[in-house]
Amino acid sequence: MSRRKRRGEDGGGGDGGPAWMTTFSDMMSLLLTFFILLFSMSNVDAVKFQSVASSFQSILSGSGGESILSEQDSIIELTEQYMENKELYDKVSDYLDAGELGENVSVSMNAKGVFVEMKDAILFEPGSASLKLEGIEVLKQLEDLINDFDNELVVEGYTDDVPESSARFPTNWELSTARAVSVVRHLIDEENVDPARLSAVGYGEHRPIVPNDSIENRASNRRVNILIIFDEESDSNGS
Repeated sequence: MSRRKRRGEDGGGGDGGPAWMTTFSDMMSLLLTFFILLFSMSNVDAVKFQSVASSFQSILSGSGGESILSEQDSIIELTEQYMENKELYDKVSDYLDAGELGENVSVSMNAKGVFVEMKDAILFEPGSASLKLEGIEVLKQLEDLINDFDNELVVEGYTDDVPESSARFPTNWELSTARAVSVVRHLIDEENVDPARLSAVGYGEHRPIVPNDSIENRASNRRVNILIIFDEESDSNGS
């Protein structure tokens, strides 16, 4: 009788299942926890993450789902994508720090790509879409960075909520778009950026980053971003 009990404890059978399942489940739980933490600290595609998390739950509960090998592949792809995106962000951030551009230029990242945000005041006079000498110098300093990779670029123009009503710019839509186009034209004509990589868009006052309720906040909302789009091939591979 004691021999049968010993045989069950060794994992050869019994109602509790094989002993290796406990270790395997612990490992899967730790992996899931790790990736929850990883994605909570970034802004990567939530739909992809939810798909992987749901599949993990199916595997751990024994309710079926895709094979563990396919889920491992998905996790590896998502991890590689995150690391590549983070590498691009770090590269841009280090470049701005080295060039001491932090006073007028900042960097951020979301699921779309890396944003190089330039203050409106360094680029344009109020109500104008003509680049100032200071703005041209900033764009010249960004040339080596922009031309060091092949990602597509979207130049985004934003204004505050103060109405614009000049003959050339009847509304903030026209002003923000004209400013984005001015930056695009300069990058093409003066900094030798491939035109096929570039596009311009104006959002007017409709996408503020802070409420337009003070002079300081309005100044923050007047900005031009260069969005460095994450590699589309990486995105499609992870979908």
